[in-house]
Order: sequence, then C-alpha cells, then structure tokens
Amino acid sequence: MPRPPHICTCGKIVPHGQPCTCQKTMTRARKRRHDLNRPSARERGYTTDWDKARKEYLAFHPVCAMCGNAATLVDHITPHKGDKTLFWDWRNWQALCVHCHCSRKQGQEANMQLRRKNI
Repeated sequence: MPRPPHICTCGKIVPHGQPCTCQKTMTRARKRRHDLNRPSARERGYTTDWDKARKEYLAFHPVCAMCGNAATLVDHITPHKGDKTLFWDWRNWQALCVHCHCSRKQGQEANMQLRRKNI
C-alpha cells in the first residue's frame, strides 16, 4: 500500500519520498553558494599529471572496489584536503564506479564528518 503524501513547511502537499519544489530550490541555491567559494579542479591538483596517473591506475585496477562493476574513477580513500603527499600516495587511491563514488563514498564521508562533530 502506498504511503500517504506529506505537507511541506511551505504548505504544499508533496508525494511521499519526494522533495517539495521549495526544498529543491533551496538545495540548488545552497550548492551554488558552495561552488562559488570552491577552487577549480585544476587548482585542487587535478592536472594533466593526475589524468595520466588516474588512467594508469585504472588500467591496473579496472574493477570497482565496492561493487565489482567496471571502475571509471580513482578516489582518494582518505580525503587529501590539499595535502599533496596524500594526494599522490597511490596507497590512498581506490578504483570506483560512478554510482559507488556518488552514493556510498559520499555517504561514508558525511558519516565521518558527523562523528567528528559529535566527538
């Protein structure tokens, strides 16, 4: 049996499990503000040297470390946050598919940040 709709804080009735248009608008605005202050990928170290190292790493690690599907991304296990030594440490790399990187990995990092705040 489907779950009933809910009422958003703006007063609109929204189907269960879906965000209201006002929530979508607020989320987009928040992400846009965040991106304005974020350095570009090249400024964060993702240069042509990284592209070459990434390609070579994926040639040796073609499978996603989380689900076993074809890997297309190289992820830093521990976020480097600008630390060049950690950025280039291949032991800190893992091959991931887009789905795992955008869902599982991001969820893990969000949980780690929450734990650090609560300690």
